[in-house]
Amino acid sequence: LKLAAQNCHQELSGAYTGEVSASMLADLGVSYVIIGHSERRAYNNEDNILLGNKVDAALTQNLQVIYCCGETLEERKSGIHFDLVSKQIVEGVFHLDAETLENIVIAYEPVWAIGTGESATSAQAQEMHAHIRKVITDQYGAEIAENTSILYGGSCKPSNAQDLFAQSDVDGGLIGGASLNAKDFISIIKA
Repeated sequence: LKLAAQNCHQELSGAYTGEVSASMLADLGVSYVIIGHSERRAYNNEDNILLGNKVDAALTQNLQVIYCCGETLEERKSGIHFDLVSKQIVEGVFHLDAETLENIVIAYEPVWAIGTGESATSAQAQEMHAHIRKVITDQYGAEIAENTSILYGGSCKPSNAQDLFAQSDVDGGLIGGASLNAKDFISIIKA
């Protein structure tokens, strides 16, 4: 088991009352930090450039970054979801060199499937995960892309976990609400 945080500030120190810096997380023994979660993007207006700065701050403290990307239902229906997710990744983490990218885990969150009762089908998840892997391949090469973990984070539950995780480009899950029910979470882990 490793400890993770749900966010960090882009500055390592300073008068940012109420914010938690990456250095504070490191001092607490935190191993991972989630950056770019859909709720942070939506409710705190965090854009890809700010998120890239947060990624940099986290990496200076030897934290592993779980970088989230994903689209809303409106963005999916308008057909821009592939371009949008590509842009989120390119602007948030592609300023890193190949060696540093090894400290990044990508988490695809179809925002339209979080807390709505909707779930992406395993085929939809695979399609986007394959797209993400291709985007990484185009920038860093196939070996690095294959070694980059891409997690699915959209209403994974015991009933769909096995099918989702059986997809060739789905490397695991970023589990939210289902992790609050021990029986469900254990079922997902077993999947």
